[in-house]
Amino acid sequence: MQFIDLKAQYQALKQDIDARIQRVLDHGQYIMGPEVTELETRLADYTGASHCITVASGTEALLISLMAIDLKPGDEVITTPFTFVATAEVIALLGAVPVFVDIEPDTCNIDASKIEAAITAKTRAIMPVSLYGQPADMDEINEIAARHNLVVIEDAAQSFGSEYKGRKSCNLSTIGCTSFFPSKPLGCYGDGGAIFTSDPNLAKACKEIRVHGQEKRYVHSRIGVGGRMDTIQCAVVLGKLERFNWEIEQRLKIGARYNALLKDKVQIVTQRNDRTSVFAQYTVIIENRAAVQEALKGQGVPTAVHYPVPLNRQSAYAGLSRVSGAVTHSEWMADRVMSLPMSADLDESQQEEIVHRIIETLSKD
Repeated sequence: MQFIDLKAQYQALKQDIDARIQRVLDHGQYIMGPEVTELETRLADYTGASHCITVASGTEALLISLMAIDLKPGDEVITTPFTFVATAEVIALLGAVPVFVDIEPDTCNIDASKIEAAITAKTRAIMPVSLYGQPADMDEINEIAARHNLVVIEDAAQSFGSEYKGRKSCNLSTIGCTSFFPSKPLGCYGDGGAIFTSDPNLAKACKEIRVHGQEKRYVHSRIGVGGRMDTIQCAVVLGKLERFNWEIEQRLKIGARYNALLKDKVQIVTQRNDRTSVFAQYTVIIENRAAVQEALKGQGVPTAVHYPVPLNRQSAYAGLSRVSGAVTHSEWMADRVMSLPMSADLDESQQEEIVHRIIETLSKD
């Protein structure tokens, strides 16, 4: 059993993906080839954002976005400690300070009600993470940002394809950033990512920053990075778009089926009624996690932990970050979350077997 079955997905899309890659090999424009513009146009249309800028990874998307808003050393960015390290990493790389606010105890997303207390004169932006594929309380976060003249950057690395009150993730705030890492709901076959915005000035800045700050060839108007997404990876994502809507429908069905099968048996990460989750990870909360994982591994059921150590406990950020209030929910969840196999190609019999093994294991615990 696979934790994420990328092989089955490739077999279903093999003809389209192979043809797309072959076209790139034939025209030879491996950097900034026509597939880059095609993908950006299609993804912008999909989200409803005015601009999409493809970049080298989800991490680069966040970094370039922060550079585009001219984040300075000493500035503060409010975010969650319960996320992948890239969220805080890009803030620290620019000399700014990640300010950690606790999560909600049911969704694991940043608790919007705790954000305003963390704002200081140094705060420049809020970076909510759409964890496990579900957007945070973006309306409340945007309202707080508007009152304090802050930028909101949605870290949507796990949530491309999800919706919040009828609007697509990545088009819920000033800037949205996603990742096309292979295991993501929409993934390439290497690294890749994208930035979304409807602000033309920010879009221009992001486009220039990703090519070393070039306004035009050999004319550098700003500091930049080598942050382009290569043409072959864009071709792969274009091939995957052909059944992406179907995959999202399957993920919603599989997530709902997990919810029904596990109801009253295992605590799960909650999904709010006014939004969807694309279940980049389907996550449950388990006591004695290590023993449960080991038992399931012995039965052929793979699991994973996202994330075992909150960022406020990471030694690299000990002197570079600030914690606003207690982050007890983040620390509690870090000891208990466990993700189950999830992909659009997971069939009902596999899913029922996974749930059976979990319930059986927990009954012996």
